[in-house]
Amino acid sequence: MGKIYAIKSFKELSNEELYQILKLRSEVFVVEQHCVFQDMDNKDQESLHVMCYIDDKLAAYTRVLPEGLSFEEVSIGRVITSPLYRGLGVGKEIMEQSIAVCEKLFGITPIRIGAQLYLKKFYNEFGFVEIGDLYIEDGIVHIEMVRNSNN
Repeated sequence: MGKIYAIKSFKELSNEELYQILKLRSEVFVVEQHCVFQDMDNKDQESLHVMCYIDDKLAAYTRVLPEGLSFEEVSIGRVITSPLYRGLGVGKEIMEQSIAVCEKLFGITPIRIGAQLYLKKFYNEFGFVEIGDLYIEDGIVHIEMVRNSNN
């Protein structure tokens, strides 16, 4: 099983890479989670895209957003693992890679995410703690979480 990580700006993405990203996001966030929402939110162009490929197939993905784009802090969003590769640890690996990207580009600084509530324990493993109240986004319960710079 050949595993490759790639980190690219929007302009560096090939058409094929962009297609695979949008296809995976649609497959999971829209179809699997029965959530009708506008995934393309004009934030991809200013984000870095962290991708994990296994045997040339997109297995996991996140986007890293600079401060001020989604939240006041740097953030990680659209965290996703392909159903074909769940249970192999690539979700944890992509989060580790994404946190490292944040620290490399923006320094040791707080990172904020808007997490689906059922994934709270997953994000706790990386030092994210809940802040604020629960909220509904696109019909799914979410909570904001922050990983402080001392985690």
